[in-house]
Amino acid sequence: MLTKKQYELLLFINERLKETGVSPSFDEMKEALNLKSKSGIHRLITALEERGFIKRLAHRARALEVVKLPDTMASSMSAPTRAPAAANAPQAANDDNAVTVSVMGRIAAGTPIEALQEEVNQISVPIEMMRSGDHYALEVHGDSMIDAGIFDGDTAIIQSGATAENGEIIVALVEGHEATLKRLRRKGEMIALEAANPAYETRIFRSDQVRVQGRLVGLMRKY
Repeated sequence: MLTKKQYELLLFINERLKETGVSPSFDEMKEALNLKSKSGIHRLITALEERGFIKRLAHRARALEVVKLPDTMASSMSAPTRAPAAANAPQAANDDNAVTVSVMGRIAAGTPIEALQEEVNQISVPIEMMRSGDHYALEVHGDSMIDAGIFDGDTAIIQSGATAENGEIIVALVEGHEATLKRLRRKGEMIALEAANPAYETRIFRSDQVRVQGRLVGLMRKY
């Protein structure tokens, strides 16, 4: 299964090839997916190539070939041609009301653990849980946020971003290598990461020691 952005880019490339016979440029892909840099496009293309969905044609500038499509996407292409849908949220492989989101490892709701940056799994998330922009998921480990309704074993749905409002629950990267899920409180030049469990103390850092990696927008739980 593909991530949201991988699916979106594959659809855009396929539609452009059908319309013009020429692959879109990196600038066109970046604009269509609303990404800030071409490096993000490079990563998406590499991921699609590794998964066997596209291949680069040798000795030809900006030449890509779509090798295969996800099952539901392929079946939809047999219908009358529609305008490119890259600006719309792609559908998950088997559910018209969900999108596929990458699970990027575990996040500590307790003592911070080492940050994980590699995709370990993918899940389908209801569309109504999503907001604008990119999203990812993290498995919650620990009990420091239980009074906010976040329990060990939950899956946190995170809207990617480097900013957050005071009082929001965020993914905080502490001193570049530890990730934790806490409530953000700004106090002048300092940042407090608040737990939602009286057994845990609030941790105070200088603003340059903490980077916001995203904010919590939803939770998924298995029973």
